[in-house]
Amino acid sequence: FIELCVTQSQCQALSVRITFLYLFTVTPIFSTLQHLTDPCRAYLFHVCCPTRSQSALCEKPHTHVMFLKTHKTASSTVLNILCRFGEERGLRFALPLGYQFGYPLPFKAKMVKGNNESNRTQEFSIMGHHMRFNKSEVEKVMPPDTFYFSILRDPALLAESSYTYYKAVAPAFKQVQNLSEFIDDPWHHYDPRLRNNHYARNLLWFDFGLPHDANFTAELARAGEAEVRRSFQLVLLAEHFDQSMVLLQHALCWPLDAVVSFRLNARQQRAGSSAQPVLSEEQRQKLREWNALDWHLYRAFNQTFWAQVERFGRERMDREVGALRSRREELAQLCLQDNGEMIQARHIKDQAIQPFQSGLDPILGYNLSPGLDNATRDICLKMVRPELQYKDMLDAKQYGSRKQQYQRSSSTQPSPKHTKRIKETRSLGRR
Repeated sequence: FIELCVTQSQCQALSVRITFLYLFTVTPIFSTLQHLTDPCRAYLFHVCCPTRSQSALCEKPHTHVMFLKTHKTASSTVLNILCRFGEERGLRFALPLGYQFGYPLPFKAKMVKGNNESNRTQEFSIMGHHMRFNKSEVEKVMPPDTFYFSILRDPALLAESSYTYYKAVAPAFKQVQNLSEFIDDPWHHYDPRLRNNHYARNLLWFDFGLPHDANFTAELARAGEAEVRRSFQLVLLAEHFDQSMVLLQHALCWPLDAVVSFRLNARQQRAGSSAQPVLSEEQRQKLREWNALDWHLYRAFNQTFWAQVERFGRERMDREVGALRSRREELAQLCLQDNGEMIQARHIKDQAIQPFQSGLDPILGYNLSPGLDNATRDICLKMVRPELQYKDMLDAKQYGSRKQQYQRSSSTQPSPKHTKRIKETRSLGRR
């Protein structure tokens, strides 16, 4: 290999490519032969178990995983992680008939493509697309040993993002000029009976399948929290994404590269304007009070999260977060153009990775570095592939469906051929 590179930078780049090829070709073979080998040495340099004393907790990677994809919580990035892990290992996905599991209706097992109990011979391993959670119905689809997890975000920050993304969808948001106007008198604009107004209040509570329309009471909040704790083994925090990924990595017994990611489905942050004024801390506190059930959940699981970090070890967490960030930076330098700077869809050269656009702000994506060899480009492409395109690709692999149904024309707008599918996503579950 030394003969193939001259400068130090060339050698480093070659080393990364060699590591990539090893991790994504040899590693999956090792993972299927773990009964013959030490599972905590099954990866080149990112072992699945941190210490020998913990090996009993890490016999093999979890391959039955259910992720409740909450809205506006960095959940698209988490879903990409699951898609990559499952695809690379040939796992079977529980996929929606469209792009969501009948959302905003409560989930039903019949919403899963191919879930015909009379002739289904293969079990599903991974489930992660948007749904309104319904545990009893999910259990009809996923194996008994499935690992359940989800992610939360400060309701004030979530509300800002939700307003920007769903302004054209939620009647409560349509009526106002900006979010400040809504905050001043939310009850004047909010009617819980109107379709899609769940985006305007207690959206997390709604996604967990809880009664979001109810006014806050301590008893209701505690009951909802208890229900979430019974259903989910791990609840992550979007504001502490890297620490969350370390906890997830060890909970699932996955290698580091499996949880390294690039930020996806992020909106362009703009300076305040009349349409989108910068909110004060007082206004954000009002949003937390308006979303009081979500705020209760967030505070409760924030406390749980940091207790888990303490048990994990603060110093150890700092080391592993550092390793995660270093690896992300290494892959960004290899995979992404312009040092990984996120750009608007119209500037993305490959139309197949242009993200879907919705709301007031542009949704950003990436350009891949030019000149990548095919194997490296394939790995990098998986890390930046938007959610809708990834779902179509998995659908095609699993069911022999048509080639990618979600495409864009050169103007970054959906082509007429795919208007029906895109309208399904734009309407956000209005079926």
